[in-house]
Amino acid sequence: MAYNRGIGAFASIVLCQFAAASNPVTGNGFGFAVVKAERAEVSSFYPHPYSFVRPEAANPLSEGVPTANFITRLTLGGAARGATAQGGTAEYEEDSQVVHIRSKAGEGFVFMPFGMARPVLVASWEAGAAGRGPAGLPVVWKQPVKSQRDVGVAGVGGRLLRFEGIEDALVAVPLGRSAWALVALENGDDWEQALREFAAWRGGLKPRALVEREIAQVEAWRAKPAVHFHSEDERHLWRQSEMMLRMAQCREPNGVRRHGNGLMVAALPDGQWFTPWVRDMSYATMAFIRMGHREEARAALLAYFNAQPTGKLKELVNGADYQVSVVRYFGDGSEEPFFTMEGSTNVEYDSWGEALWVLGEYERQFGDAALLATPTYRGPLYESARDYVARPLMKNLEPYKKGMIAAADTSIWEERQKDKKHFAFSTAMAIVGLREFAEVAGRAGDGGTQKETLQQEALLQDGFDAAFIRNGTLHGTLEEGVKNDIDGALMPAINFGLVRDPKVVSSTVDRMELLKVASGGYRRVRGTYTDPAIYEFWYEKQEFLFVDLSLAELYRRMGRTAEADSMLRRIVEKAAADHNIIPEMYVAEDCKLFHGALGDPTGAIPMAGYGAGAYILHVMEREKMEGGR
Repeated sequence: MAYNRGIGAFASIVLCQFAAASNPVTGNGFGFAVVKAERAEVSSFYPHPYSFVRPEAANPLSEGVPTANFITRLTLGGAARGATAQGGTAEYEEDSQVVHIRSKAGEGFVFMPFGMARPVLVASWEAGAAGRGPAGLPVVWKQPVKSQRDVGVAGVGGRLLRFEGIEDALVAVPLGRSAWALVALENGDDWEQALREFAAWRGGLKPRALVEREIAQVEAWRAKPAVHFHSEDERHLWRQSEMMLRMAQCREPNGVRRHGNGLMVAALPDGQWFTPWVRDMSYATMAFIRMGHREEARAALLAYFNAQPTGKLKELVNGADYQVSVVRYFGDGSEEPFFTMEGSTNVEYDSWGEALWVLGEYERQFGDAALLATPTYRGPLYESARDYVARPLMKNLEPYKKGMIAAADTSIWEERQKDKKHFAFSTAMAIVGLREFAEVAGRAGDGGTQKETLQQEALLQDGFDAAFIRNGTLHGTLEEGVKNDIDGALMPAINFGLVRDPKVVSSTVDRMELLKVASGGYRRVRGTYTDPAIYEFWYEKQEFLFVDLSLAELYRRMGRTAEADSMLRRIVEKAAADHNIIPEMYVAEDCKLFHGALGDPTGAIPMAGYGAGAYILHVMEREKMEGGR
């Protein structure tokens, strides 16, 4: 085995950034790797499928203990360590998680196989006429190598490496002169079992055959689309979005120290929101449900009810113990009840409504009575949903005139807790969630809870109408203020059918022009921060694709089909030019944090629930409106 090039090397480099092009990412539910297309190299290999492993005991308001990254640079097209293949390109092969890299020196493939229940990165290179494949393993490690030794079993050999400051170990397995597999190990002592599993998975196949088999297995996994695409670009974006959602879901098994199986990150790396968020996960899971991916949807629902410990902010929610996080999760499944960029705890009641929304849709689609009886962290899933999601939500409603509204919270856009308000979106999701849970209660034979839930839903609708529709105008918050007076979150509330007056709907859509930005789409709210040193000052100036897709759906409901088609076509065409990746935002105002030309992808890239999931759901809603023709 040749390991003379790169093993043990440690250096820092500055990689070029191209604002108009995103970096393809591959993953298998156990980890991720990021590809720098223009350099024909891998720039990151994470041995866990989230950015932060667990809370940091000494600093509870920090982001947590970061997930390790093994590599700074793994060169595929260079002839020697330090050489790079400038001018390379990379595309997803057949809309899968397999990244096909090409340069003047040849071509290669990078992927993490779903057939392995471990974080495994496979990278191979085939030299062209103008180049030759690099011998050995041309890698620059992220941290210095602490120890290394050759290991082997069952005819498979590799080098076991341990690194300074990284808990996980790594076995580098050569698959040929210019092909490697990097197998990450949480416990370096289990290298023998890992190599046996890898040998069984490989089955003696050569690197190109491994790629072909992986793609065939991906095709066998896909759900047949129940939609008619308007273009080939739409079809490819659907297929790639389907794969983005699959990559976003954690497959790590639950155990004594970890309870995150089934959770889904809001964005894939190196997207900023590379962490599980209740809200984004609900849209991703809903896309799985409506596509027909029952196994993945079921795993996501179980994740909501097995994640632990949760209920960390009981004192802020009227003493109610609760199961579903009020914000997001660390990778180990423990609740992260704060948005750490604000440095304070958050309470987002819409999260509870969204979890119930997803549960109701799942049961409607699949009628899975066994799921409701499945043991979870706080008991059978139905009882947990009733006692630790629905009832805590109902306990945090407030009277308003003749109805009820959700208590003040930080809601969909993560306001600062000190600036909490009564948000229309939180009450909207309470209505939707309780409506869905009433059906679940009926399926479970719990008539008393069904009746109680429907009564609360009716009061919430009365409260919503009174609190948020004032003088014929729909508002984002009960409290007056320019920021949420017109709010992009009102689009999904209307799409859920909670606003029935056509005049109110029409005026809301007209007022969305206040949120239109130079790039052509819409931002979330009218930002009120005046200090450019504050992150949100710039964040709230950019075009937000979730709002674009929500408004396009509303256009369709209003019969403004041409406008809806134009908005969707723009997103599809821009994604087609960028690896079929949907970003969080487009640049509407160039700045240091969100740098690029007008309309460039920016923010968290690739986006999962609010990107891939939102796109799939939009296309499926369009199909319903078009009558399935």
